[in-house]
Amino acid sequence: MLSDIDKKMYEWQLNVPGFGERGQEILRNSTALVSRVGGLGGPLAFSLAAAGIGKIILVHGGELREDDLNRQIVMHHDGLGEPRHSQAADTLRRFNPHVEIESVGENITEENVAGLVSKSDIVFSCAPLFEERLLMNREAVAQKKLLVDGAMFNMEGQVLAVRGGETTCLGCLVDSPPEGWQRRFPVIGALSAMIAQISALEGIKMLTGLGSAQTDTLIHVDSLSMDMRKIKVKRNPNCRYCK
Repeated sequence: MLSDIDKKMYEWQLNVPGFGERGQEILRNSTALVSRVGGLGGPLAFSLAAAGIGKIILVHGGELREDDLNRQIVMHHDGLGEPRHSQAADTLRRFNPHVEIESVGENITEENVAGLVSKSDIVFSCAPLFEERLLMNREAVAQKKLLVDGAMFNMEGQVLAVRGGETTCLGCLVDSPPEGWQRRFPVIGALSAMIAQISALEGIKMLTGLGSAQTDTLIHVDSLSMDMRKIKVKRNPNCRYCK
């Protein structure tokens, strides 16, 4: 049940038709895994905390660098050289002390992915490397968890919402990491934040049943022209993740 503090804090969204107290109760009792918490995962995790999800697990290895600060908005300049995951956790705890935050100072690997996904109700895949994204996709499908995969390059971004074991998964579209793909790529931070908000909304919709989550659909955004397309996709019968 919602506390009096919950009802006060989330009053505006409780008035959204089709959401209400039931939707807020679902969020309050849900755990989200966010990997990583940079330009995409940072603002996404912030919006989840603002929405009042019960617990957020932040997964991100390494220390903050100067070239992170143009887009990693849950970090701060005084934290240069310090672990990213702990800075992000501190920001979210200060913003909403009623949300439980767990932070993990390493990236998604073959060794930790199954355990981390098992602790969550929904996985937000925000990693820049396909190896990590496909690991999270594999485990979300195998464990029948919800997954939202967000990505961007240059001035374009995309979001794919997945119901593990039921709908199209990332592996249906990308079987293996593209040759030559690297972690560093051109992007403006505002686009990362835009894709983060679309991802957060799709996740909230899938968790609570609000509206229609865009599964089996690739949401594509071209921020130069401000065109948004919804591209229908079908499950690949030869997909090694969800066949």
